[in-house]
Amino acid sequence: MDFWEYILLFLSVIFGGISAFYVKNYNANILQMVLSFVGAYVLGITVLHLLPDVYEGHSHSIGIWVLVGFFIQILLELLSGGVEHGHIHPSHEPKNSFAIQILFGLCIHAFIEGMPLEVYDLYHDSGGHDHQHSHEHLLFGIILHKIPAAFVLVFLLNLSKFKKTYIVIMVVIFALMSPLGALSAGALVEMGILNLRTEKILLAIVVGSFLHIATTILFETESKGHHHISFKKIAMILCGLALALFTVQW
Repeated sequence: MDFWEYILLFLSVIFGGISAFYVKNYNANILQMVLSFVGAYVLGITVLHLLPDVYEGHSHSIGIWVLVGFFIQILLELLSGGVEHGHIHPSHEPKNSFAIQILFGLCIHAFIEGMPLEVYDLYHDSGGHDHQHSHEHLLFGIILHKIPAAFVLVFLLNLSKFKKTYIVIMVVIFALMSPLGALSAGALVEMGILNLRTEKILLAIVVGSFLHIATTILFETESKGHHHISFKKIAMILCGLALALFTVQW
């Protein structure tokens, strides 16, 4: 990855977090529309680009790791409370354990999904592809779903009456996780600990995580107890898929 991509990855979380400080009463419908777009885009790049790369030149046993990633994300959301896809369940008291639990779940997820970024082009090039910077599909997918996740995290902590300084520190830690994951994977490759197979396993785990996040966002409905999806949400889903179809040609 280039240096500017690390900066973009970091600043996207900072931007999402800072924006929440200026929102006193968030509009759940607007957040749902944004998440629908993001979920559709993440699903689109996963199916159109990431999954084919994971399976290319590999046995179908790699699908086991996709399922592992899906299940890991389920476990992580027991900690994060579903912040990744817009769930806001404030604590009645500003307990440090509440905030640390959420941050811990988000940070593990962010670190894992950042790991394939630095090594993506290495194993992608090994498959004989002509185009460069293939990791950008994964990068933009991470950035797009990190922005609303950071927004929800800060808004949730604000509602829970945490001090602003404490919240800012948490957001910075969250913002550092994906870049640190990418740097760590790069270092492990240099040390010979990661090879082509383990790198693809990492990507497969991230693909499973993406599938869980995207499908959870898209299958959640605005009306509890009713299987109803508004035309606005359908439009946002189509826009997200259209963007994925456009960018997959890069």
